[in-house]
This record gives sequence, C-alpha cells and structure tokens, in this order.
Amino acid sequence: MKLCEWCEEGELFSEFHNAYWELPDGTRAVTITETPTFVCSKCKAAYQSEETIKEIEDQLFLVDRKAIPSIISYQDLMNMKRLLKRNYFDFS
Repeated sequence: MKLCEWCEEGELFSEFHNAYWELPDGTRAVTITETPTFVCSKCKAAYQSEETIKEIEDQLFLVDRKAIPSIISYQDLMNMKRLLKRNYFDFS
C-alpha cells in the first residue's frame, strides 16, 4: 500500500483527473484531461506521480506546441508526433 505524500497517512487510489499545465515556452497553459492521478483516502489530495509529471513535461518539450489544442486528453498528448526522439536537455 502506498501512502499519501502530503499527509503521509492516507492510502492512495488511482483515478483520472484534469491537469493544468503551462507550456515550456510559457506562452499559454493547457488542460490535460484523463490524466493518471493519485487521490488520498484521508486528506483527499489529488496529484500526479513524479513519473507522470516527467512524461508530460518531456512530451510537451518534444512536440510541436502550436499543434496542441487548449484542451487535450492525456492519451492524445502522449500519442502526438515528436519533433525529437527524446529530451536531449534532460541531464537527470
């Protein structure tokens, strides 16, 4: 059982929620629907895992940002054609 990162007491459940993201170039924000989200049974905090955050940020960096509509599903975003094969600027 995985515990909540916020209250460190509640059990986490997987759900799909909307997430709001600023594009890497800072020009606008987008709504990403059906985003994998953890929700705490105790404090009700809802957040994305570090892995999901990295996937979204890498994808937003690698696709043609002008082609991203203001509302897009997580799956459609992940399926967008990349301009580069991977994020060559991520040194982690």
